[in-house]
Amino acid sequence: MATTRPRMTGIGRVLVIVYAIMALAATGRSFVQIVQEFDAAPVPYTLSAAAALVYILATVALVKSGSRTWYIIAWVAICFELVGVLVVGTLSLVLPDLFAHDATVWSGYGYGYVWVPLVLPFIGLWWLVTHRDGSHVVEEEPVEQGSSW
Repeated sequence: MATTRPRMTGIGRVLVIVYAIMALAATGRSFVQIVQEFDAAPVPYTLSAAAALVYILATVALVKSGSRTWYIIAWVAICFELVGVLVVGTLSLVLPDLFAHDATVWSGYGYGYVWVPLVLPFIGLWWLVTHRDGSHVVEEEPVEQGSSW
């Protein structure tokens, strides 16, 4: 018997929780940066706000990924996150003056967040691949135990 694999169990729940924590952290960081000193470093602070929006969108999309539309939105958000982390991480190392005032969520590939921003999109993409629409889990028929009498 084949059944559709539920998305919001086990690692799916943990993934959503981690994305929600990153959304809160990135939102808080970007809000403080923009309110206090936006003129000092507009590019990094705008990138922090963009990261916050991506984490919020990814969180919502993962929660609602049972629908095909939200599943695709989750893919787009997580791919954008991966590209953002790789590009901003590389730029922050190659052009440190651009990020000298204050780091973004993705600076140094997320070193300020113990590299969670670098690892998270890979786990998110793996999870989306293994829980795509139409994936099935084969359940074995229960074996009757007992006497043959």
